[in-house]
Amino acid sequence: MENLNVIDTNSGKVLESIEIPEKLKKYFDYKNPQYVIHEVVTAYLSNQRQGTHSTKTRAEVRGGGKKPWVQKHTGRARQGSIRSPLWRKGGIVFGPKPRDYYIDIPKKKKILAKYLCIVDKIKSGNLIVVENFNLKSHKTKEAKKIIKNMNVNSEKILIVAKQFDQNTKLATRNLKNVSLNKLKELNAYNILNNKKIIFTKEALLCL
Repeated sequence: MENLNVIDTNSGKVLESIEIPEKLKKYFDYKNPQYVIHEVVTAYLSNQRQGTHSTKTRAEVRGGGKKPWVQKHTGRARQGSIRSPLWRKGGIVFGPKPRDYYIDIPKKKKILAKYLCIVDKIKSGNLIVVENFNLKSHKTKEAKKIIKNMNVNSEKILIVAKQFDQNTKLATRNLKNVSLNKLKELNAYNILNNKKIIFTKEALLCL
């Protein structure tokens, strides 16, 4: 595939055909891209974790200063504290503690994974290029009309542009299957997490 069709958002007709950017062309024959993509996406998801989970050990729970009963002659098992992990409301053994889940990934590898994901969308026919995505109104029905023109009404859609005007933000915010992504914030996970990717012509040529 050498060219991509540019679609008119109002009519759904092809306006022109543009050449695939050179940055993407060289990755069409990349061997085993799944390994790079898996590494980057795993790191991305890990880095979203706050790591603030915490449980209390027997040393941190309240109470337990007094021995529940004497050591011998009760017929029961010996106990040293009512806050033993064996007791209700006792401490937790090997429970989660706050930690950092951050995984460092080189910037070049992140960009590589992003390009490989875009190439995969092109190969599978799930990437659409439009002239622009500027809406005349902030009404949701305006955005719905454009999505319908693209014949992707029931798909999970990511719209990518350099910038979005206020009308576009307001018109798409109530569409549960549609999300917006600025070009500079685009990453491999966002691309893979959506079935269809709609690029503006300007954004695609600025990759």
